[in-house]
Amino acid sequence: MKTATAFAADTRPARGKGGARAVRREGKVPAILYGKDFTPVTIAVPEKELTLAYQKGGFFNKIVTITVDGKTFQALPKTLEFHPVSDRIEHADFLKVDENSRIRVMVPVKFLNQDRSIGLKRGGVLNVVRHELELICSPNNIPKLIEIDVKDANIGHSIHISHVPLPEGVTPAITSRDFTIATIAGRGKDEEEAKPAEAAAAPAAAAPAAKAAAAKK
Repeated sequence: MKTATAFAADTRPARGKGGARAVRREGKVPAILYGKDFTPVTIAVPEKELTLAYQKGGFFNKIVTITVDGKTFQALPKTLEFHPVSDRIEHADFLKVDENSRIRVMVPVKFLNQDRSIGLKRGGVLNVVRHELELICSPNNIPKLIEIDVKDANIGHSIHISHVPLPEGVTPAITSRDFTIATIAGRGKDEEEAKPAEAAAAPAAAAPAAKAAAAKK
């Protein structure tokens, strides 16, 4: 199983706010490693390494390796808690996974061929409803992103999840409805009507000024 980052963690027997503060003073972040049929383990992860991994982007859809007391686990980062003022990471949750796991991940969406889109070239606007998709897959098959081609999308067109080809073994987490990801919206009615009105008003406004100029001659 390919992993993005490896963390050497320590077990953290002390619980509560006092124990967590002590861990942070050591330059580490209190964390929990949990999973199906697995007894949760309280651990401490190096803050610097965790912060660097998070800042690289895509942190929550990459598998990491965590070594605790000589044992190595693969895990998916699930949540991070930040200090409200300093923005330092104060707590982390990791979900233990293996090759047989089915996990939920948030995967970013990228829209292709916007410069060639029929609807956008006609003056339409790409209205993105979902910038990320919640997908279910195996740890070995997490997509980096989902690409959606809008070249043939015209004004009034809606892109639903059923229109998007997903990689093999990857399914949407929402199956109860064919949800919308994006639409190509046209200009509003008020805007359409305002432009002809403005164009008609311009010559009318210029006429009195022309007459006044002619009278001065």
